Amino acid sequence: MRPKVFIANPVPQAVEHYIAEHCEYRKWDSEEPIPRDLLLHELANACGLLIAGGRIDRELLGHAPKLKVVSNMSVGYNNFDLEAMKSAGIMGTNTPSVLDDTVADLVFGLILTAARRITELDRYVKEGRWQSGSDKHRFGVDVHHATLGIIGMGRIGEAVAVRARNGFHMNVLYCNRTRKLETERRLGVQYCTKRELLQRADFVVLMVPLTPETNRFFSRDDLAQMKRSAFLINASRGQIVDEEDLIEALATGGIRGAGLDVFGTEPVHPANPLLKLPNVITLPHIGSATERTRADMAMLAARNLVTAVLGEMPPDLVAELRQSGMRGGTERETE
Repeated sequence: MRPKVFIANPVPQAVEHYIAEHCEYRKWDSEEPIPRDLLLHELANACGLLIAGGRIDRELLGHAPKLKVVSNMSVGYNNFDLEAMKSAGIMGTNTPSVLDDTVADLVFGLILTAARRITELDRYVKEGRWQSGSDKHRFGVDVHHATLGIIGMGRIGEAVAVRARNGFHMNVLYCNRTRKLETERRLGVQYCTKRELLQRADFVVLMVPLTPETNRFFSRDDLAQMKRSAFLINASRGQIVDEEDLIEALATGGIRGAGLDVFGTEPVHPANPLLKLPNVITLPHIGSATERTRADMAMLAARNLVTAVLGEMPPDLVAELRQSGMRGGTERETE
């Protein structure tokens, strides 16, 4: 009998065909999120779940007695209750690497848009306010040869650094939990403390994962260390930044501006003050949102799913779950 899996988000036809070659499956086709009660019902007989976000917690696992693996169609997995999954012996996978360049492109889009006031001046022209005369009030700032500070030098951080160094001749600083000497040699970037980075950088890019330790990791004290002329760019997770402190810094001139693809609560509430500030670029969490990259992510998630339900170790098992006694035909079968 072929393993039963549930696909909780629409996927490209090629991905669905691949899963069909190996598994019996049911799927949710709507672009709207699947209702929680329906998801719990579908998991009663499923040994695999492919999902893009959505809470994977004790309640869900309690409704999924046969579940072996949750395959996240995302590089992040802060939707996983890792302790609950460890206790239940459930594998969890993500989709690293395939989106690195796409997210790095977006980061640079935010940097350029914020620095050159592109969205602000687009509205300025469309509203008929462009008149002849001095254009000093439309000035932005240069990106080329400026100093970029990257907090979190993972794969995406490195892809951002490549663009900064090779395309814009920027001086690149970074801070990370561990120093990366090979990266420094290869990319020509400089390691420094978080404090030094904030004091020197013209653009600060946040690229750290969301964990209990990084929740509101960036707050008033950090913003106070930044240059008043600097920009904050966040394309990782919104909860990393204390939004109230950021709003205060932006409204009072503590920093010059921000480019945000992520927020503390998503979708953003219309009353969020960030939406009213002219010096903030606000995007709807589209870091990996290109047709090709999302298709690649879906296929990688499908391969992780199929590998796990067929009793093998999936290639992108998240590190925190590698030592748990898993249901899916790996460690427990060898005991």
